[in-house]
Amino acid sequence: MTSHSAADALLIRFLDDQRSRVLAVVDGLDHAQLTTPALPSGWTPLGLIEHLGHAERHWFGEVLLGHADPLPWEDEDDGPFTSGRSADKVFGFYRDQVDRANATLATTPLSTPPRGRHNQGNADTVTDLRFIVLHMIEETARHLGHLDAARELIDGRVELGQDEL
Repeated sequence: MTSHSAADALLIRFLDDQRSRVLAVVDGLDHAQLTTPALPSGWTPLGLIEHLGHAERHWFGEVLLGHADPLPWEDEDDGPFTSGRSADKVFGFYRDQVDRANATLATTPLSTPPRGRHNQGNADTVTDLRFIVLHMIEETARHLGHLDAARELIDGRVELGQDEL
């Protein structure tokens, strides 16, 4: 177990809070609601959850550790931010990737440099695990906003997954 500074522990808590809010925003949606696009771009809430699972796997596995376990399914291209898999499978995948990332965060200082590489944009800016955590806060929060707006369009529900600040 790694003892993180108060600032690093706060970053990890903010990431974990965003992750739990993602699940809270889509809680109670049925299969049709999870797989129907809410916006003209065509993405679905379920597809966005799967994307977030892939992001967790990529950043904490492939980039930080230099490898990731195989996907639990054939890597099929269902289209951008869509999924042909069941909600149980996608939510299980997302939770599993979060659990794996959290296990890594519990044992790894945020100053740890990545063993792998992000092959898009300016990959040299990925200097350590702290960068990855900050990026994942941003990535998760951005898509949480998308899911929040989609939820309002789907059934009118708002303020789900709000923070308690």
